[in-house]
Amino acid sequence: MTVRSSVPTDPSALDLLSAMRAGRLSPRDLMADTLDRIAASNVNAVVSLRGRDSLLAEASDPRPGPLSGLPMAIKDLADTAGIRTTYGHPAFADHVPHADGPMAARLRAAGAIVIGKTNTPEFGLGSHSYNPVHGTTLNPWDKTRSAGGSSGGAGAALAARLVALADGSDMMGSLRNPAAWNNVFGLRPTQGTVRGAPVGDPILHPLATDGPMARTPDDLELLLSIMVPTYRTVAPRPLRVGWLGDWDGGFPCDDGVLSLCEVALDGLAETFNPPMDADDLWQSWTVLRAFSIAQKMAPLWTDAFAAQSKPEMHWEVAKGRALTLCDVTDASAIRAEWARRMDALEVDVIALPSAQCFPFDATLDWPKAISGRSMDTYHRWMAVMVPASLIGLPAISVPVGFQDGLPMGVQLIGRRGADADLIGLARRMHARMPWAAKRPVQTVD
Repeated sequence: MTVRSSVPTDPSALDLLSAMRAGRLSPRDLMADTLDRIAASNVNAVVSLRGRDSLLAEASDPRPGPLSGLPMAIKDLADTAGIRTTYGHPAFADHVPHADGPMAARLRAAGAIVIGKTNTPEFGLGSHSYNPVHGTTLNPWDKTRSAGGSSGGAGAALAARLVALADGSDMMGSLRNPAAWNNVFGLRPTQGTVRGAPVGDPILHPLATDGPMARTPDDLELLLSIMVPTYRTVAPRPLRVGWLGDWDGGFPCDDGVLSLCEVALDGLAETFNPPMDADDLWQSWTVLRAFSIAQKMAPLWTDAFAAQSKPEMHWEVAKGRALTLCDVTDASAIRAEWARRMDALEVDVIALPSAQCFPFDATLDWPKAISGRSMDTYHRWMAVMVPASLIGLPAISVPVGFQDGLPMGVQLIGRRGADADLIGLARRMHARMPWAAKRPVQTVD
């Protein structure tokens, strides 16, 4: 017998799953409601959407598991069997993988129903989700602004209430920046915690990782437990938090960014001095990032492919190809020194803004200046993400409020393996100031 049901108002993933298990909500009705919301949405967050009939049929008999019957769209950098996966690049505009990548496989095994993909910039380069295949993802809080990236489609889909959970990936803030700009939570897990595809060299290039995004810390922890079957919660414990602000001017910020973070951290953090020069971190990061990207793109880098690639990709590949062994060795030495200094800090968590500026005009490619300081590369404005990314530390973005209607988040960076502690701290902050419960006034036409 078909269960007649209605979707709860503004539900969390745990609410939806509980309602389906109790028989108060049918997976088919949830799917129908999800597809209706996507059809009415005007933020271009979900792309390569599967057909309605096939999705409703799958929802009528969902696979069992902890996410049974939950509609999810997977980031368009992750392979999905039978669903177009473009990586945001025109050379892959019609690419349909024959097999799931690790992320899609985990979510399907958990019972989630993959409805399509979430938009991303070309091969994840830059924190603004636009590409020539699917266009630009807009921010649900202000549809003239960027939703961030590279998990911008995921962040916007969560904020617009199109999905209740979303996966993402993070090399240089791609889970944290869009989380801040969409008023949701995003966790970059400890490097190596979420296993990726068994290809390439996982030791030489440990810069990027998959991770979860959600509207509540509890939902975030649920998705992390799917991504990492060995994940375990921990009892709350006192954590010493050091607030680094703009890193003594090393990471210039828009007016209002620091004050929002400081209010949210009031009583939880102490002001702390930067433990290392920001320019040294930047030098190490740009070398190792370009080295990694150039190596990854080498098998694809024909004249025809390059002709279809955006300038930022050309910049990374050219820089990576020009590096010497000494360049990479020097960059690695700086990274090692930063790891040693981080280990020696007398705090458990360091806090920084999750973005140096508020969401910018969606018609731009990237902001050329922040607080009067010129941004000399396409990603210099994201430099605040480097301290965690460079040495693979866990980092979570927690919503801290709004300025002129635009969201911001604070980035909490923990020690290796302290992912559960960060989620616990985010849970505490959410209980004090539940900014993520706020909903965009209008998410559909």
